[in-house]
Amino acid sequence: MDIQIVEHKECNMQIIIKCKQIDNEVIRLKNHIELFDNKLSAKKDNELYFINSSDVLYFESVDNRTFLYTADDVMEINQRLYELENILSDKDFVRISKSQIVNINRIRSLKPELNRTILATMCNNEQLSISRKYVKTIRNILSI
Repeated sequence: MDIQIVEHKECNMQIIIKCKQIDNEVIRLKNHIELFDNKLSAKKDNELYFINSSDVLYFESVDNRTFLYTADDVMEINQRLYELENILSDKDFVRISKSQIVNINRIRSLKPELNRTILATMCNNEQLSISRKYVKTIRNILSI
């Protein structure tokens, strides 16, 4: 892999990926680059925060409210899960249950369970259950 950075005073930032073939790795690289400056607004204690989407571990819907979880904080977000799926589509966020969307880049490990679900351990050691309905999608995305 050859990486070059060229400074050009009359140009906005432009990223060009040159490759022999567009495969899953290239698509994931593109998605990571797009995530770089993607911020979400969330509320906690009547204050508005702007969170980088790459810092989000997962989103969860509880009692018609949606929450954003980082490694050490929980905040409420205005969007519904289906809206977040549209905003973050193809950006390494995937639904793992009816009420959760997870950032697959923040998963530390996966453990198959006897009931055909998968237990995902996040980077902060929190554990989430991937329901049977979404196991195949996770396996395809992670090529496992």
